[in-house]
Amino acid sequence: MSFAFRALAALVVACALSTTAHAARVAILSNAWSAETAADYNAKIAGHVFTGIDVSATVPPLDVLLANYDVILLFEDRVFVNAPAVGNIVAQFANAGHAVVLGTFYDQDRSDAVGGTTLPHGWGDLESIDPNTTDGVGTAYAVRTLAPASIVPHPLTRGVTSLAALRGNPGPYAGGNDAKLGTVVVAAWAQPNLRGHIDPAIAFRQTGPACVIHIGIAPQYGVLKTFGTYGTDFAGDFYKVWGNAFDFGATNCKVSVTAEPVPTLSAPVYVAIICLIAIFSWKAYFGRSVKRTNEANATATIEYDEAE
Repeated sequence: MSFAFRALAALVVACALSTTAHAARVAILSNAWSAETAADYNAKIAGHVFTGIDVSATVPPLDVLLANYDVILLFEDRVFVNAPAVGNIVAQFANAGHAVVLGTFYDQDRSDAVGGTTLPHGWGDLESIDPNTTDGVGTAYAVRTLAPASIVPHPLTRGVTSLAALRGNPGPYAGGNDAKLGTVVVAAWAQPNLRGHIDPAIAFRQTGPACVIHIGIAPQYGVLKTFGTYGTDFAGDFYKVWGNAFDFGATNCKVSVTAEPVPTLSAPVYVAIICLIAIFSWKAYFGRSVKRTNEANATATIEYDEAE
């Protein structure tokens, strides 16, 4: 194999590897639907690996979570007594510099959700770093549609134009939250919460090394047996929203570009273009070098012939 071919092959391989995205290992913690939601996301959200963990009675030790997962998704389906123990461990995970994503019905076990029909158990230390309180009750069980004018350009809203919770029992599974002071809300529901305040649909909060993201819709919608039909029970950019949350969480909520005023090329496309330019530039340079070498050889041959 010639040196030129080996050099070109090495350049192509380097470019190919540089476009490979990091796959976050996401632990899905819940007292119900964790395994099913993990399977649903593995099939519909590219770029990450999801594992369901049932925490209804126990919770994995912190060292196990830190060694095996990059991001945690936490939600519940009905309140459960183990919520405080789960919240304490998840808070430690977040404070160790790993992102946490929350989804409905996290709100119903929050200690301030005392206005509903269930008694909350609280989430322990996690409540000191989560982005939202409830509106006093939690999940609204009423239609929620994303307000387009509320969408802020951000990695959490990239490619998102709509989101909706349309049906459930006794109503749709979304809403009922109230942003804390200092929380960044990048998209809100068109419908206000019970207090008449803005109901955050997509929000996050950073407290020291901890980053906690809250998506105000049930992450398990797609696996529910009765209300799990996309377009009928829930709609819009549902899987895109969750995918963005895990993408952002995988960077521990680091934002390199704060605004996207115009459409831009994705990082892999940028890298591919740069690599192609480099390859063609190298080929042109090599071609000129070979031409000069051939011309020099030809001149030397003529001079040698004349010397004879």
